[in-house]
Amino acid sequence: MENITKIITEAKTAINAAADLSTLEQLRVKYLGKKGQLTEVLKELGKLPPADRPKAGQIVNRAKQEIQTLIEQRSTQLNQKQLQQKLAAESIDVTLPGRGHINGSIHPVILARNRIENIFATMGFEIVEGPEVEDTYHNFTALNTPEHHPSRTPQDTFYFADGKLLRTQTSTVQIHYMKSHKPPLRMIAPGRVYRRDFDVTHTPMFHQVECLLIDKDVTLADLKSLVINFLRTFFDNQKLQVRFRPSYFPFTEPSAEADLQCVICNGKGCRICGESGWLEMGGCGMVHPNVLKAGGIDAEEYNGYAFGFGIDRLAMFFYEINDLRALFENNIKFLEQF
Repeated sequence: MENITKIITEAKTAINAAADLSTLEQLRVKYLGKKGQLTEVLKELGKLPPADRPKAGQIVNRAKQEIQTLIEQRSTQLNQKQLQQKLAAESIDVTLPGRGHINGSIHPVILARNRIENIFATMGFEIVEGPEVEDTYHNFTALNTPEHHPSRTPQDTFYFADGKLLRTQTSTVQIHYMKSHKPPLRMIAPGRVYRRDFDVTHTPMFHQVECLLIDKDVTLADLKSLVINFLRTFFDNQKLQVRFRPSYFPFTEPSAEADLQCVICNGKGCRICGESGWLEMGGCGMVHPNVLKAGGIDAEEYNGYAFGFGIDRLAMFFYEINDLRALFENNIKFLEQF
């Protein structure tokens, strides 16, 4: 008992004085290891009378438990102290100004979209959004697209297994809007659309803005005036020439393609405009009566016009970008310019 009491006293003093975990581990080995002092005492129990061995064994085991508890407590203290020292060494003064901070920039497509929305907002048009996953009724049937039309094929349109699809045009928003609003109507629908195209001027996912105006006694001259005014305002050039070519779209009649004098070469001819001097902006025309009926509007009382332009193409021409795909490659050096 005297030896055990002496060992415990020495162990307490040494453990409390341990300055680091390495020293503490050495003390554990010294007192509790295979050749430790208490282990040696246990080996001596065999020399005691059989009747005294159980009691002596309990005393030694309690001593081992007491020293083990002291070591664990000191280990917790040292670990906590080590953590505090590390935190203090690695602390950051959050009130200091940042270093090497680089401001982000708004993507050119979003800049172009914001510009478009601001122009139409001043004309009294409402900005409307719609679902990107559509059904064939809203994307084709309600827009007077016949069953045999090539745009319905999987070669042109992305379909899901359940028959739904990624919308190929923001014209689908027209149907939703007409069903929930009464004329007169003025709205534009900017957003993402999807088609199976990929080249210098086309990408599988792109952005389009659809314009719809429905009222009484609307004429093709009103449409031409709006398109010309919008394009000249967008490009900050009131002298830009705009031409209209007869065309065909299932959802408008009559239909036309709107072309803008090339803003890159000023109509002289370049790679972007295919040496023609003109840039194709998009389709337009008077809303087909069947589309008005699908939207729940009396085609005998009301008529209107619509057009759809590519926002990416507008951004491309506005910022004089020579490849549309550059807008979606996420090149930081390219995007920093905006």
